[in-house]
Amino acid sequence: MNRTNTSTPDDESGTDESQAEQTDGPPAVGDPPGEPATEGTSVSRRRFLEGVGIASLLGIGRSAADDDPLFQMGGLNPVDDPIGNYPYRDWEDLYREQWDWDSVSRSTHSVNCTGSCSWNVYVKNGQVWREEQAGDYPRFDESLPDPNPRGCQKGACYTDYVNADERIKHPLKRVGERGEGKWRRISWDEALTEIAEHVVDEVQAGRYDAISGFTPIPAMSPVSFASGSRLINLLGGVSHSFYDWYSDLPPGQPITWGTQTDNAESADWYNADYIIAWGSNINVTRIPDAKYFLESGYNGTKRVGVFTDYSQTAIHTDEWLSPDSGTDTALALGMARTIVDEELYDEAHLKEQTDMPLLVRQDTGKFLRASEVPSVSTDADRPEWMLLMLDSDGRLREAPGSLGERDGQKDYSKSIELDFDPQLDGETAVRTESGRVRVRTVWAELRDELDNWGPETVHDKTGVGEETYQRVAREFAEADKAKIIQGKGVNDWYHNDLGNRALQLLVTLTGNLGEQGTGLDHYVGQEKIWTFHGWKSLSFPTGNVRGVPTTLWTYYHAGILDNTDADTAAKIRESIDEGWMPVYPEERADGSRPDPTTMFVWRGNYFNQAKGNVAVEEELWPKLDLVVDINFRMDSTALYSDIVLPTASHYEKHDLSMTDMHSYVHPFTPAVEPLGESKTDWQIFRELAAKIQEVATERGVAPISDRKFDRDIDLQSVYDDYVRDWETGEADALAGDRAACEYILEHSEESNPSESDDQITFADTVEQPQRLLAAGDHWTSDIEEGEAYAPWKDFVQDKNPWPTVTGRQQYYIDHDWFLELGEQLPTHKEGPTQTGGDYPMEYNTPHGRWSIHSTWRDNEKLLRLQRGEPVVYLHPEDAAERGIEDGDTVEVFNDLASVELQAKLYPSSQRGTARMYFAWERFQFAGDTNFNSLVPMYMKPTQLVQYPEDSGEHLYFFPNYWGPTGVNSDVRVDVRKGGGDAE
Repeated sequence: MNRTNTSTPDDESGTDESQAEQTDGPPAVGDPPGEPATEGTSVSRRRFLEGVGIASLLGIGRSAADDDPLFQMGGLNPVDDPIGNYPYRDWEDLYREQWDWDSVSRSTHSVNCTGSCSWNVYVKNGQVWREEQAGDYPRFDESLPDPNPRGCQKGACYTDYVNADERIKHPLKRVGERGEGKWRRISWDEALTEIAEHVVDEVQAGRYDAISGFTPIPAMSPVSFASGSRLINLLGGVSHSFYDWYSDLPPGQPITWGTQTDNAESADWYNADYIIAWGSNINVTRIPDAKYFLESGYNGTKRVGVFTDYSQTAIHTDEWLSPDSGTDTALALGMARTIVDEELYDEAHLKEQTDMPLLVRQDTGKFLRASEVPSVSTDADRPEWMLLMLDSDGRLREAPGSLGERDGQKDYSKSIELDFDPQLDGETAVRTESGRVRVRTVWAELRDELDNWGPETVHDKTGVGEETYQRVAREFAEADKAKIIQGKGVNDWYHNDLGNRALQLLVTLTGNLGEQGTGLDHYVGQEKIWTFHGWKSLSFPTGNVRGVPTTLWTYYHAGILDNTDADTAAKIRESIDEGWMPVYPEERADGSRPDPTTMFVWRGNYFNQAKGNVAVEEELWPKLDLVVDINFRMDSTALYSDIVLPTASHYEKHDLSMTDMHSYVHPFTPAVEPLGESKTDWQIFRELAAKIQEVATERGVAPISDRKFDRDIDLQSVYDDYVRDWETGEADALAGDRAACEYILEHSEESNPSESDDQITFADTVEQPQRLLAAGDHWTSDIEEGEAYAPWKDFVQDKNPWPTVTGRQQYYIDHDWFLELGEQLPTHKEGPTQTGGDYPMEYNTPHGRWSIHSTWRDNEKLLRLQRGEPVVYLHPEDAAERGIEDGDTVEVFNDLASVELQAKLYPSSQRGTARMYFAWERFQFAGDTNFNSLVPMYMKPTQLVQYPEDSGEHLYFFPNYWGPTGVNSDVRVDVRKGGGDAE
């Protein structure tokens, strides 16, 4: 290419005639190095650079160039392109082509990740080339930090999975032992036929409730979730909860607030004046949202961290409190006492919004009911749950909004607003049908409990300085808007319900609920902000669901009743016998209970994540005749399955993505075709439904009457029912993934409000992430224009009854088991002291930075950013006592198992803790064990109750709302260098 130098000086236009046209071609052979190829004023690259150097040495600056950009010096003539024109320049296109692409698609990553970020996926020559954070989230509040971009290092390398070696490309059938890794490639027809024949056998024999389906949180890919759940529902099978299984469910929230984990979206963190990050390692586990926590400091927010270790979030706080492991509850109660003793509480909030003014009988420990007091009620049919307060004149008054006054759990026709002033700290004698009894307010009972947690006791228990925690409590109470961000660090303990309730008490005492910048935000797993009704009816079309708490189901069938203390075993049996907690298969008429026979797992890694996985492998897994894993990679569950079906990766399907962390919905779209013979989850289960219908029709299988529900299980129409829109009756309406996405958006109040002409379509989400339009009936606040979502406004601002038996935030639980265990109010208790054996170290398994559960644990890029293999973090003094140095191979062991891995010295840890960031795959360890092999099976009886005992109005089993949690901590271990048997 010929290039002519032109210049337009400030005072004239045209070509500078002092410059001649630069000629084509390189220097001629034999020309002196660096000399121009032709005569004239063109300049070689070398002389150009020499001239620049001379100009610099002589101090000639920009002023000369300002007058004449083509100033000459010593024969120097700068040009626009000093390289000029030379042959063989095609090599430059190699670099350009690296940054070229054929198409861009929008997608995200659905691996139980509540980050839920929108990404652009670049494709070249039919291959995913790279991904990039989408930067087009619309801003709804200019006073808050920009929501763009969202993403983390995991999403930035998901491309690796699309063509990874561990990618499953064809249907596989196990030919060796489970876990041995011996497979035979089979056709789709072979795989589906074998599964279908087994399923038909089970249903025809009445064992449909022996068929289970496990998959994690739906919000991040509801279509993929619904794909298997829809078929399981049509078969009469069992759908597992997941929130409890990952220790994510905070049981204190349904106990106290009657609803499960409604949270402010993370943008609301910026609105707080005071934030306590309590066991929530935001900078590690909430990377896309950490900016709101970090940037709140620029807004004047004080940030306090409560972590046992000097964590990656603690280093960014203004103050760090380090309670001893498992003592968070004691610290919270000490702070609560400070707030109460110094009268820093919100009295008006406590009187109206909580159960603190309600009266408790001193003879039974039960709430005083209006039906027990003749002077209040002479109506024999008066509801039991009409509860009483004392007004300022000492008269008994009915508490508005309690369960006895309203028709159901969420009845907004009633109000908790008071037309009298109740006594907060009251005590009197009352004449009941059974005689005179002393009664006291819940507030008086709570003050007695808090008296146990004075400064000296709290310091002795937690190790936190007396003045320090009291000052933090005082600051929290005096802040205009205060918030606690609670994480999994509290949920992992046996007494996690007490810990939850104690932390909740701090925001309740101070009235920090129901407006922006306040609340207790539980950021582990979230299940509120998403398109609910459409997903629910898509996943469970019959409306009759066999739901089961995964923790209880797993423990029951893995032998917990034979391996736990007698009292706990008795309570488990009572809960099941009373129907408080379901276990399937159901007990038969002859009193027998069959074993589960069939398990489908998709979108999750059930086997790897199993607490007590020694018992799962030895007791539960042999009971299962068929384990089918639908997966894009060979993980631990796939390795221990019988048939593995290859599913599409996140970049090869249509789906939706939502989360409590923000109020947007955005899509998955297929950037490339599924690899090999992979199919989408929806396509796989749809084709399995077709094969089941085909086999059932060939056999002439008649409809089977469902034992539990008033319906027939008709296998001869199961495919027709699978693709039918049950709301409109339209046949074949849901044959594809994209149609299922549209169904969810069309049938959900959040995306298609009944009182609005606006609607979010799938095409809208592809164009740009869409903020949800309205709140669904499972939300506790409306979505308000120009504001970050914050929960609890329905109750605090609108005065609607809380969905508890008292109609208020309820800190007193008068269930018999709670009274028997002394847990009617929040209190601190030591957990089991020798779980796993009598060993000196505590073992915990927090969420890590380099994976989302087990996904990405085997990613080569991320392994290079850490030590590339399982690691246990030890305090240097603990390591030195055992002769362990950094990088040594060690064994972590207890009575259950021994796990071999690498030691890493971690001075930021407390002494006596062995910390292994969780979810390493089984095959990444030297032996046939993993991080959960050291964790036994145990659960807390108070999480098995139904309350009231004869009603499903407050605490009752509902998947991902209430049920026993899997517990990871309270486990004892020791560590030793090298190999050897754990004795």
